[in-house]
Amino acid sequence: MMELNASYDIEQSCSTKKIEHELWPLDPIDPKNAKFPCCLVWNPLPVVSWLAPFIGHVGICREDGAVLDFSGSYFVNVDDFAFGSVARYLKLDRRQCCFPPNLSAHTCKHGYRHSEYGTALTWDDALRSSLRHFESKTYNLFTCNCHSFVANCLNRLCYGGSMSWNMVNVGVLILFKGHWVDFWSIVRSFLPFVVVVCIGIFMVGWPFLLGLLSFSLLLIGWFLLGTYLVTNLLEC
Repeated sequence: MMELNASYDIEQSCSTKKIEHELWPLDPIDPKNAKFPCCLVWNPLPVVSWLAPFIGHVGICREDGAVLDFSGSYFVNVDDFAFGSVARYLKLDRRQCCFPPNLSAHTCKHGYRHSEYGTALTWDDALRSSLRHFESKTYNLFTCNCHSFVANCLNRLCYGGSMSWNMVNVGVLILFKGHWVDFWSIVRSFLPFVVVVCIGIFMVGWPFLLGLLSFSLLLIGWFLLGTYLVTNLLEC
């Protein structure tokens, strides 16, 4: 029995070392050259972010740092982030992903469900699969957008042991845990909103703030309703 246990420990150790070896070191984050290896990235959307600064455009990055983002019908940008440079980013940990070479090698608890959804052997594999999937999708800001693409990637990776990624929790993740690239990123994200508020109050008065709040609540309500209450409404 001791020999069997020793043999199992050796095999397990070799397997672990192999997995760790496959997760080769990544280059450092380099905002100057727009390289964010294995990160979620965010920047403000024209007009929409001027009225609701918590809403923006998101993408996910390959291991070489290139950004992938779903920015139009049947089209996923590669290394050309739509709407300007990255303003906020969140580094993800590849060790929290499930890369099963076969059904019995799942490190997540989902097993069959993960296999049916689509697994991958590497981080970039999962992103390529999602890219091909969204090249046949019609873009819609309210039902099938950049957040949907990122959620699809995270579900293929089973990131954090979860296959419940969606528009809402992707947005919340980057909103509350994302890091600003620099001070200018904060300025360009919030300055248009401040200008719109000042002009609105000057021209309409304080009721403008009530209208702006109603707009934000309607947006939040739509995404919460479509994600958690009406099945498949926002799936694409």
